[in-house]
Amino acid sequence: MKLSTMLSYAGGFKEAARDVADMEKAGLDLVWVAEAYGFDGPSLMGYLAALTDRVEIGAGILPIYTRTPTLLAMTAAGIDALSDGRFHLGLGASGPQVIEGFHGVPYTSPLGRTREIIEICRAVWRREAPVEYQGRYYTLPLPPEQGTGLGKPLKIIAHPVRPSIPVWIAALGEKNVALAAELADGWMPILFIPERAAGVWGGALAAGRARRDAALGELMITAGGLLAIGESEEVLRLRDLQRSMVALYVGGMGARGKNFYNELAVRYGFEREAAEIQDLYLAGKKREAEAAVPAEFLELTTLIGPRSYVAERVAAFREAGVTHLQVHPLPQAGQSNATLIEEVRAML
Repeated sequence: MKLSTMLSYAGGFKEAARDVADMEKAGLDLVWVAEAYGFDGPSLMGYLAALTDRVEIGAGILPIYTRTPTLLAMTAAGIDALSDGRFHLGLGASGPQVIEGFHGVPYTSPLGRTREIIEICRAVWRREAPVEYQGRYYTLPLPPEQGTGLGKPLKIIAHPVRPSIPVWIAALGEKNVALAAELADGWMPILFIPERAAGVWGGALAAGRARRDAALGELMITAGGLLAIGESEEVLRLRDLQRSMVALYVGGMGARGKNFYNELAVRYGFEREAAEIQDLYLAGKKREAEAAVPAEFLELTTLIGPRSYVAERVAAFREAGVTHLQVHPLPQAGQSNATLIEEVRAML
């Protein structure tokens, strides 16, 4: 199992980037950079590429609606070149609040668009011929009746460092997870409970793998949670830092009846709690919603506790098929992000 983390730059991006350089020396394998509706991800990833030597750099994620398929391919090839072949392209649909609210783009057909984007990206990177694509959502070149009629097939001018760049899909729904297992190099779930993952996603993963091209190799999976090592009650209470995120996702992401994270909590067996969290959150009672998040849910989605216990959680993620353990270090007195990375590295 490899070791990954999500870049957290609440204290400033440059400071966080320097910390990544320290974690790289401690054994970190991959750092993911989010975009959401903050700074754009590629700018930050390019900076990281210049500051590091070995750690792989992943987009976690670039929303599929915010760029054309060929621009996604060009961006991935550019960061891959700057990092000497260390880039991973994480794709996801994001959500209608961001896509329609911030970008003003219709949130439609995420599965079909994702499939076509991946196919186009791979054609761009192979650079075997000018790109021509006839899909349901994307057509290259644009047909004359939809534009000036002057479009022509083109091949990327630059020569990508690699003809194939790892593509990951952030997915929760069964159809999207099946698509990831079929077409992507890696899958990025969220709020992953290793002991219950097979019951929730096993069928979708099996369906996708049945259609998977053997040339893609085994599906990579990244999952994990907050990381803190210690035996005190103070350390155990750090699980509560997950409450606001769980309440936001389970309670406030999407609308009632259309919230993927709420549906996930239900499928994990927290039906009553998921309904209560959503009711409270949508009523504006965010603190009460956070308090309603079950302690068991927090424990199962984090790696917090004594060293022996954290080692057991690491083993559970490995047993569930996770290839990249995703950790979010919470260093205590005498610790740093880098020293925590070293400790977990020894458990892999």
